[in-house]
Amino acid sequence: MTAEAAADELLKIRGTAQSIPPFTTRDPAFDVGRAYDVAARVHAARVLRGEKPVGRKLGFTNRHMWDEYGVREPIWGFVYDSTLSRAQDGRATAEIERFAEPRIEPEIVLHFKSAPPVTRDETAILDCIDWIAHGFELVQSPFPGWKFKAADTIAVNGLHGALVVGEPVPVGTIPDCAKRLREFRVALKKGDAVMAEGGGANVLDSPLLAFAHFARMLAGLPQFLRVAAGEVVTTGTLTAALPIRPGETWSTVLSGINLPNLTITF
Repeated sequence: MTAEAAADELLKIRGTAQSIPPFTTRDPAFDVGRAYDVAARVHAARVLRGEKPVGRKLGFTNRHMWDEYGVREPIWGFVYDSTLSRAQDGRATAEIERFAEPRIEPEIVLHFKSAPPVTRDETAILDCIDWIAHGFELVQSPFPGWKFKAADTIAVNGLHGALVVGEPVPVGTIPDCAKRLREFRVALKKGDAVMAEGGGANVLDSPLLAFAHFARMLAGLPQFLRVAAGEVVTTGTLTAALPIRPGETWSTVLSGINLPNLTITF
């Protein structure tokens, strides 16, 4: 399967809950390199249609998910003005009927005031960030049963569906920010029931180190621009990614960091 054919297929089903067979099952030669070619073509088409890229999403930074999904490396995709929304007073709603097998992921969102360097120095990364927020990424899989290989997920923009961003908190108001990002905990609830628990250390040891890994990876992909001032980057799920359905209300309880909790109704 050519990159052009795969991109055309993805553009035809975009915005629908339609499923397709994984590209890797139809073409054993469909690898990560071709997947990034597909992703670049789809991205260019979306921009041409009027969507504005506003940031990036990281996926599979949570090592606890690797065995479940058969993936051994993080991936990434674009966030657009059409896929990003902001919670009001800690609450949000989202329509998910257009998503294929949607799931919810509680995440940490970074907003960059200047272009970050390629480094694992958490202080240097923080110096480029003006605010941090807690958010929900809604992910989806057009591949039935969430069965795929890494190349498939790269081609479909990192499984990104939508990003809901909570209240931005200035970095300067979070004492020991790098330490708290590593050590804070979160509980993910459906209604009153705790469905999953996790924390900052789950995403490659810290949201900042998850970004560091992504920046190094992006530096090796010259067809894509590096992260620039004004972009948001959501750094991967802090807990298991769990299925969601219309009519449900989900929420989080964070401890160890002064980021507001978040509630969303589908």
